[in-house]
Amino acid sequence: MDLRQLNEEFEHNRSKLQSFVFRLTANRSDTEDILQETYIKASSKLDTFKGASSLKTWIFSIAANVAKDSLRSKKRWPVNSMDLAKEETLRDPGKYLSQFQTINASPFGAFELREHINFCFTCIGKTLPIDHQVVILLKEVFEFKISEIAEILDKTEGVIKHALLEGRKTMQDVFDHRCSLVNKTGACHQCSELNGIFNPKQNFQEEKLKAGLHNDTGDQSKDQLFDIRTRIAKAVDPFECNGHHLHFFHFEHISEVLTRTT
Repeated sequence: MDLRQLNEEFEHNRSKLQSFVFRLTANRSDTEDILQETYIKASSKLDTFKGASSLKTWIFSIAANVAKDSLRSKKRWPVNSMDLAKEETLRDPGKYLSQFQTINASPFGAFELREHINFCFTCIGKTLPIDHQVVILLKEVFEFKISEIAEILDKTEGVIKHALLEGRKTMQDVFDHRCSLVNKTGACHQCSELNGIFNPKQNFQEEKLKAGLHNDTGDQSKDQLFDIRTRIAKAVDPFECNGHHLHFFHFEHISEVLTRTT
């Protein structure tokens, strides 16, 4: 393999790499730094690629390891991270107004229900141990095979399957206790609340249908509900969706709040 082949493959997968790293970091600046370091490491180690895996898998392996190194010293997000950010916003009218300025001034400040589901998927994913978070994303969102993830993380397939099982269970439990969108007993009403704030003229039930959620969705099993969420997450590019500026604002705000309070 030569540098031209690497450049072609890197560019071909750039949007997926960017999405993958951002879902791990929830930070635009960190994402760009990790992507740059990934490319530098890949180009400097071309002679170590022997073709045992696909070039895409090899590049994702480097990106995953660079991201893990970057995140290792940072705390996992608590399950109430969005609640903490909301409480801070209510105490700070300026921060509340900034959300509306983003909505009104940015062509990418829209609030859409399916995009918010993806936003929550990222937030709850950040409550996982980093290896579990990586496995969930690679398998559920980016559709890598177990054998490929084992190569990426240099683990056995048994370890990957266990991490996938544990990661899914943890996220399902958090969703089950917090998300009222598809589980009426959940404590978090952000989807309906934010829809009412940012889309006051839109009907919440209609927005649910647009997102592919039906009235009987809440009657499905935890596994089925998780699969619905991952299906929605797969369809949303965090850098290209209609509300990505609004999401960037919220992720940065959550990070600021967590830095001060945890």
